[in-house]
Amino acid sequence: MADSEKRFLGRTRRVAEVGSSVAGLALGMAGRKYLGIGNDLEKAADKATATLGGLKGPLMKVFQILATIPDVLPKEYSDALRQLQSDAPSMGWPFVQRRMRGELGADWRDKLPNFSRQAAHAASLGQVHRATLPDGRDVACKLQYPDMASVVDADLKQLKVLLGLYMRTSPGVSPENIYDELVERLREELDYNRELKHLNLYRDMLRGETCVSVPEPFPELSSERLLVMEWLSGSSLMDIGDAPLERRNELARAMFRTWYVPFYRYGIIHGDPHPGNYSAREGAGINLLDLGCIRVFPPQFVRGVMELYYAMRDQDNDRAAYAYELWGFQNLNHEVLEILNVWASFLYAPLLEDKVQKIQQSDSGQYGAGIAGGVYKRLKEHGHTVAPPREFLLMDRAAIGLGAMFLRMRAEINWYQEFQSLVEGFDHEILAQNQSTILHKHGFSS
Repeated sequence: MADSEKRFLGRTRRVAEVGSSVAGLALGMAGRKYLGIGNDLEKAADKATATLGGLKGPLMKVFQILATIPDVLPKEYSDALRQLQSDAPSMGWPFVQRRMRGELGADWRDKLPNFSRQAAHAASLGQVHRATLPDGRDVACKLQYPDMASVVDADLKQLKVLLGLYMRTSPGVSPENIYDELVERLREELDYNRELKHLNLYRDMLRGETCVSVPEPFPELSSERLLVMEWLSGSSLMDIGDAPLERRNELARAMFRTWYVPFYRYGIIHGDPHPGNYSAREGAGINLLDLGCIRVFPPQFVRGVMELYYAMRDQDNDRAAYAYELWGFQNLNHEVLEILNVWASFLYAPLLEDKVQKIQQSDSGQYGAGIAGGVYKRLKEHGHTVAPPREFLLMDRAAIGLGAMFLRMRAEINWYQEFQSLVEGFDHEILAQNQSTILHKHGFSS
């Protein structure tokens, strides 16, 4: 069978698998909007979530992202989808042998002796096996599931239908740029050669940060669908909630610097701060394990982040308007500006006071979503439709994900001082030079 036929059949199967869930969601959205029907949405949400949780591929990740954006999905779906876990059933040993033989040749067991039959971790796009090199070093082998390109194409087609319906039924925030951003990021995640370059990029950017380890990749054993890298031992960040406060604070500081050092020095972020992508080292600090989703921001965007910080600090609406313009927001009148500032005030609050505190005053992980939901509601009530720039999606998603992890850790830190240590002397022109230099060094176009 030709490759084009295989891809067509793969997309057809995928549409059939996920179509009922997406169709049910679309029907629920339309029913609520036009007919006032909503009594069974909770049951439908639970059913759709169960279906999505059992499917491999990016759709589960996409819906988790959408669940963080207020009013894109009905509340019942957002609440249920936030509970989705990234772990998925692993593929069996016969599949693994065939794929490894295809990637490294018939003698692959000589190159990777002591290869574990059981996957150490299974996620939406692939699974990880532990092995050793001939010299005895432990490595992680990240192996992509079959036909993922077809799966991504099919899932994105379903997503486009859903977002198209949303645009017709719910003014407030336009998701046009959301779709474009998700398309680009998801297709990049399929290329493990690109993720190998991400590993080298982050090892370089974080080389002076003793609080984090990034695994060394092995290009001679890697390909577009197989990534072999150093095995870093550690414990799950999900298990540290009962650790002493000092330990929790130490790990939270490490997470803070791991995420923000690349952003404020190079304009680059890790766009998927899920607990499964990190582990706690035996001594101090963390391991950064997955770098499939990386976002490079224009230096002007990072400048906008800093300008909005100063605007919130000084309660300067003119500076806030300038910051939003730097981000790419358009046609913002005074009324819209005031509404957006409610969300900005919430985001920047822990960075404005020089004191030890939690990342937010409420212990509820839904508090931030409630603030954002109120902002979106006010935009709709005033008849405004705002189209966030593409860059805003991953920035907002990452900030929410990181904040949720700090809440789970119950960390109590002087966030103001941590932030100041990063941004003191910030200059977007120096950032632009740093970004251009390091991207060129690692084979990326700036």
